[in-house]
Amino acid sequence: MELLRSNLSRVQIPEPTHRIYKHECCISFDTPRSEGGLFVDMNSFLAFGKDYVSWNFEKTGNPVYLHIKQTKKSIPEDRPLKKPTLLAIGVDGGFDNNEPEYEESYSIVILPDFVSLSFPSVELPEKVRIAVDTVVNAVGAERKEQVAAWTAEKKQVSEHALTLQQIKSGIVIPPSGWKCSKCDKTENLWLNLTDGMILCGRKNWDGTGGNNHAVEHYKETAYPLAVKLGTITADLEAADVYSYPEDDSVLDPLLAEHLAHFGIDFSSMQKTEMTTAERELDQNTNFDWNRIQESGKELVPVFGPGYTGLVNLGNSCYLAATMQVVFSTHSFISRYFSHQSLKMAFEMAPADPTLDLNMQLTKLGHGLLSGKYSIPATKMDAATGDARQEGIPPRMFKNVIAASHAEFSSMRQQDALEFFLHLVGKFERVSNTTPDLDPTRSFKFGIEQKILCPSGKVAYSKRDDCILSLNIPLHEATNKDELEAFNKQKAGKGLEENDIRSSDEIVRPRVPLEACLANFASEQIDDYYSSALKQMTSAIKTTGFTSFPDYLVLHMRKFVMEAGWVPKKLDVYIDVPDVIDISHMRSKGLQPGEELLPDDVREEVRESAQPVANEEIVAQLVSMGFNQLHCQKAAINTSNAGVEEAMNWLLSHLNDSDIDAPISNQTSDVDQSSVDTLLSFGFAEDVARKALKASGGDIEKATDWIFNNPNASVSDMDVSSSNSGQTPAQSGLPDGGGKYKLFGIVSHMGTSVHCGHYVAHILKEGRWVIFNDSKVGISTDPPKDMGYLYFFQRLDG
Repeated sequence: MELLRSNLSRVQIPEPTHRIYKHECCISFDTPRSEGGLFVDMNSFLAFGKDYVSWNFEKTGNPVYLHIKQTKKSIPEDRPLKKPTLLAIGVDGGFDNNEPEYEESYSIVILPDFVSLSFPSVELPEKVRIAVDTVVNAVGAERKEQVAAWTAEKKQVSEHALTLQQIKSGIVIPPSGWKCSKCDKTENLWLNLTDGMILCGRKNWDGTGGNNHAVEHYKETAYPLAVKLGTITADLEAADVYSYPEDDSVLDPLLAEHLAHFGIDFSSMQKTEMTTAERELDQNTNFDWNRIQESGKELVPVFGPGYTGLVNLGNSCYLAATMQVVFSTHSFISRYFSHQSLKMAFEMAPADPTLDLNMQLTKLGHGLLSGKYSIPATKMDAATGDARQEGIPPRMFKNVIAASHAEFSSMRQQDALEFFLHLVGKFERVSNTTPDLDPTRSFKFGIEQKILCPSGKVAYSKRDDCILSLNIPLHEATNKDELEAFNKQKAGKGLEENDIRSSDEIVRPRVPLEACLANFASEQIDDYYSSALKQMTSAIKTTGFTSFPDYLVLHMRKFVMEAGWVPKKLDVYIDVPDVIDISHMRSKGLQPGEELLPDDVREEVRESAQPVANEEIVAQLVSMGFNQLHCQKAAINTSNAGVEEAMNWLLSHLNDSDIDAPISNQTSDVDQSSVDTLLSFGFAEDVARKALKASGGDIEKATDWIFNNPNASVSDMDVSSSNSGQTPAQSGLPDGGGKYKLFGIVSHMGTSVHCGHYVAHILKEGRWVIFNDSKVGISTDPPKDMGYLYFFQRLDG
C-alpha cells in the first residue's frame, strides 16, 4: 500500500475527453479473457497484455495498472438455438452465436515487480478508487469507435400513418387473386392505402420486380402509404408498409383500420410473399453464397501461423478478405512480421500507439502470422460441430486506415477494390520520403498507352498503376450454344432466372481470362479528336506494360449496364488458369517510322474551366428516376462520355457525402491535394488541373480524362521511345518476367459491391484455404471462376 501511495502522482482520474482502452491490448490482440488478462495504464489509459505491459513501463515509467481478468461462466450444453427473425448478429432477434458469458475481476498492479492489491478495497487511496471506478464504468474507446453488433435499421412509425385520409370508393379487396391495375403482374403487388389501387412495385436493378406502376401512381397522386400484398397476416408489424415521401419501409400503427377500410380481414390472410427483411436473409441460400462460402461441404478447420481469422466488426468483410490476401505477400510479411518485432514498432510509435499506422499494421501482421491466436476455441461451431477459432478483431487497424475517410470509417459495407486502392494510396502518402519502406510497391507496374489515329500518327502516354481493371467481353463466351439453348428453354417456359430453383439448371456464360486481357490490350475509341486531322474520328488504343509487378492484381468489372440502361451484376464465370503468361503484353514504346501527333489541343478543351453536363445524357438518366443534380454530376464526372458511363458513376457515388452539394462548390476550385495526387502519378500540374476541372474534382475520372484526351497532355507527359525514358529500375518499380501463378481470390456475393459479403481463398503451402471472416478451413472447391479480385505472384525464371 505504501508503494502505491508513493506513486499516486502517476495515477490520473479520467476526464470525459480521455480515451479509455480496456477491452484490447494496443500492441497485440490480448484481451481480459487472455490467460494473463489485460493491464490498463492508470496514467495514459492504454491497455496492454501480460507480455507487453513491461515494455510500456520501460518506455513511460508509469507503474500503476488496473488488471482486468474475465473468466468464463458455465453454460448448459443443451441451450436451444433460436431461429433468427432479424438480419443481425449479437442482438435480440438476430443470429444466435451462442456466445458464453464472463465474470470480471479487478486488481491494482504496480510494476516492475507486479505487486498486486485487491480491488475493490476501502484501504485503497481515494484517488485510486475514483480513478478505477471511472475506468470500470466507462465505455471503452474500442466500443465507442467500433460497434460490434451489426443490424439492419429498425423501421420507424410513419409520420403519415396517423393523418392518412382514405377515399370512400367502395373498393373491397379480395383475399387472393390480385393483379396490377395497369399491367399483367401478379407478384410484387402493393395496395395504396389511400384509394385502394393495386399496382406493381419498382423494377429492380437486375431487371426483376415490377414495372414501377405503384411509385408512378404516388408521383401522380401524392398518396403516401402502400402495403405489400402477400405480407399481411395476423402479425401486422411484419407486413411491408412503404412510405413514398419518407422513401423507406415504415410502421403503420393504424394498419388494421386502414385495411378494414377496404374490407380486408388481416387475421384470415395468408402469407404468400417474402418481406424485404426476409429476402435479405434468404440471399444466404442463393447459389453464389453457397458456392463461394462452400456451404454444404464439411469445412476442415486449420490452425497455426498464417491461418488466423478476422472477426467481422459489422460489415468489415471487405477489409478482412483484402488484408488476408495482402498479408500473404512476401512484401507485407517481411515489412510487418519477419523484419519488425512488436517491441520495435512500439518503441518507434508515438505516445498513443493506437493511432500509429506502422504500429497497427505490425500488430495485425503478428496477429495473423504468428499463430498465437490461431488456436481452437473452447466452444464448438453450432452449424458444423467442428472446433473453430475466435479470430482477432482488426478494430484499431480499421480506425487508423479509415481515419478521415467518410465511407471506410462507417459501419456500411464497402467495395473491396476501393479499399485496396485506399490502402495503396495511404502507403504512398506516408512513405513519400522513404519509398523503399512501402510494401505496396510490389503491386505497382508501369502502363503505356498508344493511340493510333487514321492519319497514321500516334500519341503515347505513361502512368503507374497497381491494379488491372478488366471488362468482361460476354461475346467471347466459350459456351454460346449451351447459353442459347438455355435461354430458349427459359423463354419457352416463361421463367425468370430467379424462378429456377436449382443452381445446377442455370447456364452462365464462361469467358476466358485471356479474352479479358486481350480486350484490355486493344480497343477502339469513338469520338476521338485528332490534332492531325483537326476533326472528330475514331482511333485504336493499345495498352501494354512497361514493367511487370511482383504481384499482379486483376479486377473483374462485373457491374455493367444491360438493355434499357438497367444496372446489373454480370452472372458470369471467368475461366482463370492457375498460371498465366502476359510477356507478350510488354510495351515496346515509340517505334522507328512512327510519327507523333502534333500538340494541338482543341480550343474548347483548352478553355473549359467550368464543366457543363450534356443535357441529353442528363435527360435519359432523369427519365430513369434519378435526381437531376445527381445526373448532372454523373455526366460531368464522366466527361459526358455517354449514358452508360454516367450510370456507372452514379451507381458508385450515390452514397457520397457530397452528392447533394451544388456543382459550383465542387468545380469552382481545384483541390490542391487532388492535384498533388495526380502529380505523383507523373502528370504535369497544368494537365492535372485541366483534368480535375473537367471531371468535377474526381481523381479517378480525372485520370481517365487525361488518357482519353491525350492531345491535352502529349507535350507534358512522358512520351515513350525505344531508347528514352526511365527504366522500371530507375523509376523504383519492380520488374521481371511476365509469368504469374494465381495465389489469392477475393469473391463477392450480392447484387452490389456495397452490400453482400466478401470471402478470400488463398493458396498456402500447396493447398487452397478459405478465409471467411473468423472461419478458416481447407477449401475443397475454390471458386476460381467467380472471383472479383484475382491476385497473382510472379514466377521467377
